[in-house]
Amino acid sequence: MEQILSRFLSPDNDCTSVLALLVDELRPADARDTESARRSLQALCYILSTHPELRCGLRDCLTTLVQTHRHTELYTATGILPNSGFIVEGLHRIGHTLLPGVLDPGLLRSVLRTVFDRSSDRHWVIGVGEDAWLHLIGALRFDELPASDSLPQSLAEILGSLRVLSYWIAACGMEPELLRLHPSLENYESPFVAQNRETTAYIEAYPDNWGKPVAEDADDRHLRVLYSQCQDVIQRVRKNAARNGTSIRLTYHLQRLRQLLRRSEQLLDILAGLQADPGGASAYPPMVTLFTQLVREECLRNNLVRHWRQNTELIALRVTDNAGQHGEHYITDTREEYWSMARSAMIGGFVIAFMACLKIVLAKAEMPPLTGAIAFCLNYGLGFCLIHILHGTVATKQPAMTANAIAASISEAGGKLRNIEALTNLIARTCRSQIIAILGNVGIAIPLSALIAFAVLTISGEHFTSPEKSQHLLAEQSLIHSGALFYAAIAGACLFISGLISGYYDNYAAYNRIPERILQLGWPKRLLGEARMRRVAAYIGDNLGALAGNLLFGFLLGGTTLFGLLVGLPIDIRHVAFSSAFIGIACVGLDLAPGLWLFFWAALGVAAIGFMNLTVSFALALNVALRSREVSDAQWKTLARSVVAHLFRQPRDFFLPPKKTG
Repeated sequence: MEQILSRFLSPDNDCTSVLALLVDELRPADARDTESARRSLQALCYILSTHPELRCGLRDCLTTLVQTHRHTELYTATGILPNSGFIVEGLHRIGHTLLPGVLDPGLLRSVLRTVFDRSSDRHWVIGVGEDAWLHLIGALRFDELPASDSLPQSLAEILGSLRVLSYWIAACGMEPELLRLHPSLENYESPFVAQNRETTAYIEAYPDNWGKPVAEDADDRHLRVLYSQCQDVIQRVRKNAARNGTSIRLTYHLQRLRQLLRRSEQLLDILAGLQADPGGASAYPPMVTLFTQLVREECLRNNLVRHWRQNTELIALRVTDNAGQHGEHYITDTREEYWSMARSAMIGGFVIAFMACLKIVLAKAEMPPLTGAIAFCLNYGLGFCLIHILHGTVATKQPAMTANAIAASISEAGGKLRNIEALTNLIARTCRSQIIAILGNVGIAIPLSALIAFAVLTISGEHFTSPEKSQHLLAEQSLIHSGALFYAAIAGACLFISGLISGYYDNYAAYNRIPERILQLGWPKRLLGEARMRRVAAYIGDNLGALAGNLLFGFLLGGTTLFGLLVGLPIDIRHVAFSSAFIGIACVGLDLAPGLWLFFWAALGVAAIGFMNLTVSFALALNVALRSREVSDAQWKTLARSVVAHLFRQPRDFFLPPKKTG
């Protein structure tokens, strides 16, 4: 390390290259080995404190870089979304990942990229802790530099960057998307515009040398109040978006505004520290905080996954909120609601029995693969829509909805759990609601499908399904004679996707004001009348997501087999309600005398299919819902322990309705 430090003493060496060598010496073999990185920094600090000439060389190198390179792009672009938009920025990151951009040698940002040139550097730079970097700054002894009355170039760069950020905040805060959800920004003075005026006054009042006293206008308290007001407006816009829908564009602008405001506050912290102590000691903590953040953002500048997560948080929250509102109807609280859910599930089982029989009829038609797949899709999709219209319930549709309802019970303020016990009770009610829904579906689907098959036998004198086909139906549901569990997991993933689709179209209807736009049509109003047209528009607004989710869920189920055929993969789906109906049909086809073991494994397979349907869809939906609310893994584990304890303490709550009161 001393040999590398000695290179800073040579005037012929390039500072950036030698600094990159020094960082390479500090970098641990495993980027997550922060203890090794911390020891290396401590060793560097010891060398600097015991060798004044090496300390002077490194300090002069850093000072030269700071004074001779432009800072503005580093402060105003690194870690801040550009104004190009979500899609364009995503394509930009893909392009720069495949073909890296050319670095401008005059930018301080280029120096940072050259020195910390590995994406994993963020782990040890942040992991060593800010105290280690503060200790390094202390070891460099910047107080040994000769005093100067003139304003340093680096400070002028910070002030210029603050001005640029202020202009961008004002422009971004007046976007039409924000004005639509917060019209008062046009009627009253916008804090986004007011902060620009205050920032200009603050910069102009800032002393141009260290000998002058700080002017009253250079006090940043009023500017910080305006930043706080801007944050309040962003929160109100988010709340309005939860009611009126949102878009990726709006989400992108809100995210960018928050980043601009946060960066402006960080620069103000540095300036305030320099005002309080011209020696710079008070400014070191915010400088280190900004430094570690800039390193992290530069290391992740082309990370597409992070870009997607950052900008879909509000979309995911809005989707899960929509699904959560519908999910509340799938969770029973009282004994009456429990039996009402059972009746609703029976309606679903009634329709599914006919859908299962129709699927067998369509399979007998031996249509071409594409035509047959479309017919299966329509059978599933229209059938599920019919169940919804008749106020029936499909048990496996519940998890994607109820998981979001559970997540909606979690505070958005940092993802903190409001009440663990109340949330545990909610999960218990959800479990018993889903169990009764499955029993309602299966309890009707099996006997009714068998009755339909028996009616066909009685009327036509021929079995609805031949003995060979009946044996095949039982084998397809068997736990050991087929890939039923894997196929059930695929169906669970389809259920999860359909839940997101439902939330998306609910958001679409609210954001684009579909009911109001329907009422603008003239010919339906003349055909149906004013009152009936209003009811139609209200129904579409309330149920567009559910109808779209059910229809597309049917297409997902019906198209999976065709997709497997096209790509040459043996994939299929298994849905508990349809599998149970097929068992009823197969038993009649075998004259109520199926093979004992085959029937046993088929019955066990149906139970496993139901479990897999529910578990996969529930786990995926709950994961998205909790992450959209920024719930940490530790909080999730706390909730899981509470649920397990409640299960052992009061198992009845998870399976049976509450006892009658009084």
